[in-house]
Amino acid sequence: MSIAIIVEGKNDKSRVKRLVTEDILILCTFGTPGTETIEQLTRQVGQREVYLFTDNDASGKRIRGILRDRFPDSEQIYTRKGYAGVEGTPDEYIILQLEKAGLEEYIIYPPAEPAYK
Repeated sequence: MSIAIIVEGKNDKSRVKRLVTEDILILCTFGTPGTETIEQLTRQVGQREVYLFTDNDASGKRIRGILRDRFPDSEQIYTRKGYAGVEGTPDEYIILQLEKAGLEEYIIYPPAEPAYK
């Protein structure tokens, strides 16, 4: 299965990219996408399964709505209100959301903290 995750910006992309395997394509909207950006995203996504991971704020919800119209079968991944967007979401919470979306096989789990005696 080929997968694309669409996020808002480059900081969101770098945050998610370090937690998933290289075979997942991560694309950015760079703000509210216009017609040209939507067409470019559509070409880049191709036949991949799409996941939308935008901030839990007014702008992120607006972007999610626009992208949902273009990619109606997309899966939704959410960050928690109160976090400073996707880029400010702790790794553990992003991993939890990726697991909820069924993407366990693509997650790069951080090494476990050593137990202190």
